[in-house]
Amino acid sequence: MKLRRICFFAASLLFMIASLSFAEDKCDGVYGNGPNKFSLATGSPGELGILKVLGESFGKEAKATLCWIKAGSGDSLKLLREKKVDMIMVHAPSAEKKAIAEGWAVLRRLIGSNEFYIVGPSADPAKISETISVVAAYKRIASAKAKFFSRGDNSGTHKKEMEVWAKVGITPTGEWYIVTKDFMTATLKRADAEKGYFMTDSSTWVAEQKNLPNLKILFRGDKFLINTYHTLVQPKGATPGASTAEKFVEFVTSERGQTILRDFAKDQYGEGLYNDAAYARQYDE
Repeated sequence: MKLRRICFFAASLLFMIASLSFAEDKCDGVYGNGPNKFSLATGSPGELGILKVLGESFGKEAKATLCWIKAGSGDSLKLLREKKVDMIMVHAPSAEKKAIAEGWAVLRRLIGSNEFYIVGPSADPAKISETISVVAAYKRIASAKAKFFSRGDNSGTHKKEMEVWAKVGITPTGEWYIVTKDFMTATLKRADAEKGYFMTDSSTWVAEQKNLPNLKILFRGDKFLINTYHTLVQPKGATPGASTAEKFVEFVTSERGQTILRDFAKDQYGEGLYNDAAYARQYDE
C-alpha cells in the first residue's frame, strides 16, 4: 500500500511539472481544453487560423490542449532544438533535414504547401511583371534600387529570399533594402503603406489583400517559389508533450486533417489558403 502511494505521488508530481511547464510558455493561442497538453511553434498557419481549426478538432478527439507559440521557421527550429516546444510546423527544408540528421527532431512529415508571390505597387517601377523568373525579377529590383522589404528574421520566407539573392549574385544593401525584423502580415502592411516590393506567401496574401490597396501581385509562378510545410517533433520522451504531438501529426496527415487543411477559408475568400500534401508532394524536397 505504501509503495502504491509513493508511485501515485510520483505520477502526480510529474503531471504537475508538465502542466506547470506548459502554463509558463507564452501561448499566442490555446486550442482545446483536454488534459493532454502540447506546444507547437509556427508562423503563418497560426496567424491565419488554420492551426486553431486543426487544434480544436484534434482536441475533441484526443482530449488535448494545444499551445501555439508564434515564431518564424528559424525561431521555431531554435525553440525545438532547445526543447522549449514539443513540435513545429515550418518551411525550411535544408534546416529540417539537418535537424533529423543530428537527431534532435523526428517525424518530418509533409502536410501541405502554398507559394511565394512578389507583390508591389501598381506602377511597378522595376518592371518585374515583364520577367519570367524570380532571379530576373530580383535583378531588376536591385538595378532600379526600388524599395524592397525583407523580414530579415531567419524565417522560412527570409531564408528563401536570401536563396534568391544568392542565385542573383547580389548581397542587397542600401537605403532601398529595408529590413523589418517582423512577421509576414506586419511586413506586408508596411510594404503597402510605403509602396515597396515584398515577397509574401500566397496564403497571407489571399487573407490580407483586401487590406492592401497599394499592392498587387507582380510576379508568381516560378517553381523555385513553391513553399512546402513539414512537421518536426521532439524525440520520444524528450518533452512532456512529445507523445501528444506525435498524435497530432498523425491527425494532420490523416484524410480528415487534410480535408480541413485544403478546405480552410474557401467559404470566406473563394479559395483555400493551402494546398494539401497530395498536391505538395510534386514539389517536396
